[in-house]
Amino acid sequence: MRNPVLTASGTCGYGMELLPEVPPESLGAVCTKGLSLEPRPGGPEPRIWEVPCGMLNAIGLANVGVEVFLAEKLPPLRERGVTVVANVLGVSPEEFAELATRLDGQPGVAALELNLSCPNVKAGGVHMSRDPSLAAAAVEAARRATTLPLIAKLSPEGDPLAVAKAVARAGADALSICNTLRAMAIDVESRRPRLGSVYGGLSGPALRPVAVRIVHEVSASVELPIIGVGGVTTWEDAAEMMLAGAAAVQVGTALFLDPRAPLTILEGLEAYLDRHGESARDIVGACR
Repeated sequence: MRNPVLTASGTCGYGMELLPEVPPESLGAVCTKGLSLEPRPGGPEPRIWEVPCGMLNAIGLANVGVEVFLAEKLPPLRERGVTVVANVLGVSPEEFAELATRLDGQPGVAALELNLSCPNVKAGGVHMSRDPSLAAAAVEAARRATTLPLIAKLSPEGDPLAVAKAVARAGADALSICNTLRAMAIDVESRRPRLGSVYGGLSGPALRPVAVRIVHEVSASVELPIIGVGGVTTWEDAAEMMLAGAAAVQVGTALFLDPRAPLTILEGLEAYLDRHGESARDIVGACR
């Protein structure tokens, strides 16, 4: 990666949507919207609701599907020299393996980020990210299908440290910490949920202290690079994530407030490092 600032999956489409505010090739990498084997329409509306210090989303993993991505979305990114991390989602280890097979060797795809927060249909709907054995099975299946680097994206729920250890043993090359936290909002007048699917994922600054804690905890026990994600809005937030143990950060919800947020954060982080006479690598895990 050119630098340690990436976009977070689902917050900037497939990458080209960042234009003209941010040239996607200027960032460390672009993490695509989650890709499934077949196109998905997503969940019922309304899908987004703003809350203090963040937002709830219940997009339902709507996406064009991996084949349309390869045919239409990837070529312009490849032409611009964007470092592309393809986020993929499946409901079984077999689906992760199939997605990894289809993306393996595709010019322009630098790595796969495995969204482990989907319910596993064969395990009665248990979310893989909350079960170390299910998460490991998904990573093992993808590992057998590709030589691309695998980034396991962990949930803040359950026992993230146990899951991190399991996916590390299964062949993950890096970790994204962390995904959104399940939450809910209610309209007190109608007495109905604000979101069409009732529950959604909490992202934004409210999630950041949770993510920082998990990054710090996991980095002390698991020897894999970590990408910190969750409420990174300023360069100080990015530095905090890195001091906790993250080698890079993803910017997500901040894009809804300011499309130039990743560049602003990168500029501030670089100025901070210059003031201290350090490189990004020097500050990783410096808070111990």
